[in-house]
Amino acid sequence: MILINLLPAAHRQRKRAPLKFLAVVSASATVNASLLAFWAWTAFGVAAEVRSELRVLQDTESGLQPQVAYHKDLEAESKLFESREATLKKVTETRVSWTEQVDYVVDLINRGGDGDKYLIWLDGLTVDTKENSRAGSYGTLKAAAHSGTSNITHVANFLEDVEQSSLRFNFTPPAVAEGSAASKDPGLMPSEIWNFPLDMNLKAPKDRVRQ
Repeated sequence: MILINLLPAAHRQRKRAPLKFLAVVSASATVNASLLAFWAWTAFGVAAEVRSELRVLQDTESGLQPQVAYHKDLEAESKLFESREATLKKVTETRVSWTEQVDYVVDLINRGGDGDKYLIWLDGLTVDTKENSRAGSYGTLKAAAHSGTSNITHVANFLEDVEQSSLRFNFTPPAVAEGSAASKDPGLMPSEIWNFPLDMNLKAPKDRVRQ
């Protein structure tokens, strides 16, 4: 049935929104407000906290940069010293102390005693060294040697002592006993001598033995 309200507009009863509609609108407004608040907290609060932490980390990094650069310099310097140490070690391992070698020869000669075993002296001791050799010779020790007797056995005794001495760590055995007897002169002491060469070859660096 159709109802017609003939009352003036000022006296008519106002229409009210349904309760369910109001509840839905209120809920939507609440959710939107919550989302807006969460977005604002995320956009401003968290972002500000992240920027603050970033500044702290950047300041920490700036403070560590000099230490990092110093550490890198130390590493480079350490590698340089290690390279120098390796080079020096290689040189030291292959280097021959000639003063020490000559001392060995002098000690051998002195141990000849009063001439019962041998009486030896040297002229013109020369040393020649080569770090690298394609011919297989890395150096020599040579001298014009003299024995205070014409008995070649004394020369053989001396050369045998040379071969068994500490010289063997750096040198090959000396050449076999050979030479020539000088003319006898009763006015000299000793009156007879035997001239012979002392000739030894230096071993390759890899074959030398450090004592």
